[in-house]
Amino acid sequence: TLAEKITERISERIFCKTFQAIQEERREQAERSVLISCPSKINEKKFLDYLSKHGTINKHFFYNSYGAYAVVEFSSRESIASLKESINIPAVEHEAAVPFKSRLLSFKWPGSQSSSHPMPKFKVQSPPSINEINQLLSEKDSIDEQLQCLTEALELTEENVSLRFLVCSLLRDITGAYFPECIIRPFGSTVNSFGKLGCDVDMILDLEGIYATSQKKGSGLSLEYQVKRGASERAVTQSILSVIGKCVDQFGPGCVGVQNILQARCPLVRFSHQPSGFQCDLTANNRVAMKSSELLFLYGQLDPRVRHLVFGVRCWARVHSITSSIPGAWITNFSLTVMVVFFLQQRNPPILPTLDRLKELAGPSDKCVIEGNDCTIVSDLSKITLQQNTDTLEKLLQEFFEFYGNFPFNKASINIRKGKEQTKPETTALYIQNPFETTLNISKNVNATQLERFVALCRESAWLLQQKEILNRSSDSPWGFAALLLPSVTSGAGVKSRRKRKLEPASSRIKNLLDSLKIKGGETVAKKGSANSSS
Repeated sequence: TLAEKITERISERIFCKTFQAIQEERREQAERSVLISCPSKINEKKFLDYLSKHGTINKHFFYNSYGAYAVVEFSSRESIASLKESINIPAVEHEAAVPFKSRLLSFKWPGSQSSSHPMPKFKVQSPPSINEINQLLSEKDSIDEQLQCLTEALELTEENVSLRFLVCSLLRDITGAYFPECIIRPFGSTVNSFGKLGCDVDMILDLEGIYATSQKKGSGLSLEYQVKRGASERAVTQSILSVIGKCVDQFGPGCVGVQNILQARCPLVRFSHQPSGFQCDLTANNRVAMKSSELLFLYGQLDPRVRHLVFGVRCWARVHSITSSIPGAWITNFSLTVMVVFFLQQRNPPILPTLDRLKELAGPSDKCVIEGNDCTIVSDLSKITLQQNTDTLEKLLQEFFEFYGNFPFNKASINIRKGKEQTKPETTALYIQNPFETTLNISKNVNATQLERFVALCRESAWLLQQKEILNRSSDSPWGFAALLLPSVTSGAGVKSRRKRKLEPASSRIKNLLDSLKIKGGETVAKKGSANSSS
């Protein structure tokens, strides 16, 4: 039962590794790994036997992206060094090769390959289609099971996360030529536990380690590095990313479509990594974003319902174009996740603690101030005591839509630090306080039209979940959560023309859906009746 799963998760938290420990472990695994382009009909045993000459292989997996690839993790870095000694720079005709020795390799198989050997299993790296999702949901017996199934279908797999860290590690091999102590760290969806298969890889070029080693105080005499100076930290960041972007473009195998977007509020380098199929964004020293990732990870670990609800709401929002992969006036996934956290803080009793409470529980080693912003949160999950709330996912989903369908967006802001509504400090349509940079609004981009669409969809979905025809399982028509993923009345005409009817979401589409469920329900009853009479 859900209550048992909640109790199990609470007991698991006592033994849960910290966010930093997990990231360091994955980063170290990536440094012992290689990414290899393979023939499509590869003999897995011969492939592994060949690589094993250089050391013990901890794990490996195959996947497809512009061809077949294998990720191979060795047990030690010495194996990588041994492997590199046996690798050749390819001879190319009519062109010249850039002699950059990365850990992105090609496995050459001389002669023809026999098709008699078993093919390796290829791991899925892309999300299921909406039709596949509906099929999966239709097989479940409750909305709770549907949301749990949806999470399992969309969440990043262990292999996908490993590949993301490996791509960061491969990029670090390039940046390390200029800054040997630097680290490329993934942040956002890759590490916050809410990532969906197919999402972008956001990365930070972390140079803090370089500055930290330079802060040692001597007792008098000392030496300093001579360095170039920039007009501002932003100017230095732009300069560094400009050079890194050019190196990735010129020297990075598999990196294509490189763009230097240096005038953005947070300067970045954007590129596609073809061997992995990932779209990548590289920023520099964006430590607050890393802390936000840790915060969401922590919330996701506290209660299993958090992730299930976030995955459900995000899927619903994406299907109805509330969110978009294209920058614009839409609500972002980050904003939507914070809205779910805020809603769960408002339950009675609360399911999630406030950010202020997480700060109170922090120990001395958790102290963290970034550019004047206090980003301190507890890292030890076992210190957090949760109140006993056993609401079902179905109830929480219904109440989420009711909560935001009636939220006073015109005057109130969302604040997970305090866990309560506060007066909006500015006149933007949607105000969600940045958890750590508290003077910023993370939803400043959202306009009134998009917010009105969100509110209308919340009201419609809340109404749908009150209809018994929607809640009764049907084998032929979408029911439960799947019914919420059907095209909506609010995606038709403009918002203004819908204002008069927004409290009456029973459109012809919904009526048709309900009618079809009633008819099919009646047919089922009739069939059962005839079967009983014949027997």
